[in-house]
Amino acid sequence: MTIALSLTSDHQSTSGSLSLLPQMPSLPRGGMGSLESYISAVNQMPMLTASEEISLAQRLAKDNDLEAARRLIMSHLRLVVSVSRQYLGYGLPHADLIQEGNIGLMKAVKRFDLSQGTRLVSYAMYWIKAEIHEFILKNWRLVRVATTKPQRKLFFNLRSNKPNIQAMSPLEIDALAKALDVKASDVREMEIRLGGQDVQLEPDQDDDQHIAQGAWMADSRLEPTQVLMKQETFDLELHGLNKAIEQLDERSKLIIQSRWLANQSGEEAMTLHELAAKFNISAERVRQIEVAALKKMRTLLVSS
Repeated sequence: MTIALSLTSDHQSTSGSLSLLPQMPSLPRGGMGSLESYISAVNQMPMLTASEEISLAQRLAKDNDLEAARRLIMSHLRLVVSVSRQYLGYGLPHADLIQEGNIGLMKAVKRFDLSQGTRLVSYAMYWIKAEIHEFILKNWRLVRVATTKPQRKLFFNLRSNKPNIQAMSPLEIDALAKALDVKASDVREMEIRLGGQDVQLEPDQDDDQHIAQGAWMADSRLEPTQVLMKQETFDLELHGLNKAIEQLDERSKLIIQSRWLANQSGEEAMTLHELAAKFNISAERVRQIEVAALKKMRTLLVSS
C-alpha cells in the first residue's frame, strides 16, 4: 500500500505529492504477522525533539519541503497505531483503522501551525481520531442507526461500555440520556441494536443530513486547534455532568469515570470485575454503587 501526502489538496493527486515508500514500511492487507511487522517497524522510527519538530515544520511551511513533511509523518506513525487500538472493538480490520488514522495524520501535518503553540502530537490526535471515527461510521453495520450528532456521541459512548454491562435499568437510561443530551428512547433503541437486534430507525425530518457523515470531522473553516480545545471542553462538561460527578463520593466518582467517561479521554472502560478487584468488593457491589451514583447524578442534572 502506497501512502501519499498531497500538499495542495486532500482529495487531489498532484505532482507535488510525496510518496512515503520505500522510506517507510508498507501497511499490509495480509495476516496478523505482517501487521505486527509493520507496527514493529513503526515503533523503531526515531521520535523528534521539540527543536527538530519546529525546524521541520518551519521548512514545510516556508519552503513546502516534502522531506520535512515525510519526517514529521514518520515520527508520528506510532501515535496512529496507539490511537487505532482504541477502536478494535468495532470489528473492523486493524490495518484499515491504521490506514485511516495515517490519513488524519497527513492532514494534521499539512495544516500544522507553529504559531498556535502546541506540539504536533496534540494537534494530530484530533485529526487521527476524526478520520477513524468517520471510517467506523461509514463501515460498521450498526452505525446507520446513528443519524444525528448526539446519537453518534451516544453510539461511541454506549458501544465502549456495552461489553461490560447487561440490560440497563430505566434510571441508568434516563441518566445517560440526560448526560449526552439525547432522548431516553434513543438510548433504549441503541442498546437494542448493540445487543444484536436490527431495528430500522429513520432520521427525523429536521435532521441536518448533509453534515451527518462528517459529524466527527473538523470544520475546514475553523482552525483545528480551536476546534480541539472546544471539543475537549465540551467533553469535560457534558452539559453539567462534570459538576454532578463532583458531588459524588470518591469511590462513586471513580466508578462512574472509569465506566462511563473513559472513552472521552481515550482510555478503555473498566469492567465491573476490574473495579471490584481495585476496591476489594464484589462486582455486584460495584454495580449497586454505579446505579446509585447514576440516580444521584440524574437528580442533580434535573435540578440544575
